[in-house]
Amino acid sequence: MSDSYYELVDGAAAPGGNYPECEKFRATDLARGTWSAAIQHGGPVSALLVRALERCQRRDDTRLSRVVIDLLGGVPAEGDLWVSAQVQRGGKQIELVSAEMLAPGPDGQPRAVARASGWRLQTLDTRAVAYAAAPMPGPRSEARNRNLRAREWDRNYVHSLDWLWLTEPLSEGPGESWIRPTVDLVTGETMTPLERLFAVADCANGIGSKLNITRWTFLNTDLAVHVFRVPDGDWIGVRAETSYGPDGVGTTIGTLFDERGAVGAIQQSVLVRPRPGKSGREAK
Repeated sequence: MSDSYYELVDGAAAPGGNYPECEKFRATDLARGTWSAAIQHGGPVSALLVRALERCQRRDDTRLSRVVIDLLGGVPAEGDLWVSAQVQRGGKQIELVSAEMLAPGPDGQPRAVARASGWRLQTLDTRAVAYAAAPMPGPRSEARNRNLRAREWDRNYVHSLDWLWLTEPLSEGPGESWIRPTVDLVTGETMTPLERLFAVADCANGIGSKLNITRWTFLNTDLAVHVFRVPDGDWIGVRAETSYGPDGVGTTIGTLFDERGAVGAIQQSVLVRPRPGKSGREAK
């Protein structure tokens, strides 16, 4: 049984010949989402796209500073996936890189299921003015394990995580957690710090939620992450809170941490719906 989210199959082009520079992958059970076992969780998808952004015409003097992931629909948990990347705008100090994930559509031909764009900036030494405004979450020693792995669920994304909560779910104010993935992104590869960050950043929506999951669904369609410092270590802290409008649309806003301090900010769009069979009034 694979202890990774994906297995790299080969570097073959996607069918149809329109995407010649692709890597082909297959997802493992650990990439399956919690809303449905038929689709993948956004965390592994985001991390695999970041892998492509980082590797695209790699330069050691640059790094990703902002990444936007757009989930174009449910990413299927079964079958082949293809990922490609390209530099959209080259430059000495500033580059824009994009990546795309493809999966077979109803007609069997590959179609885009997720996209990413990332600004890649040239680095230099600014340690003398380094600053992070957000206060740290509580230490991991004060957090509680809700034992999500022990629940009666089929093997899926939550079984790949150590997830410690500092706050009670659905309580007032921002939710706070420490999370670390315990598996590889791709079999046999060690995750980069940014791959590790994006493997869990998508959890911000759930951490910041104020809705009862037995009565409501709240799926994010995207995530935008600005990283001002590359995280260090295995654990990622998330502080997030979701606000809900009166028309089925919400927004999650949060801060991401390592155990030395804040490393970046995250924002997500959220589609809010009552569970089937429940009206909005009944779901309160």
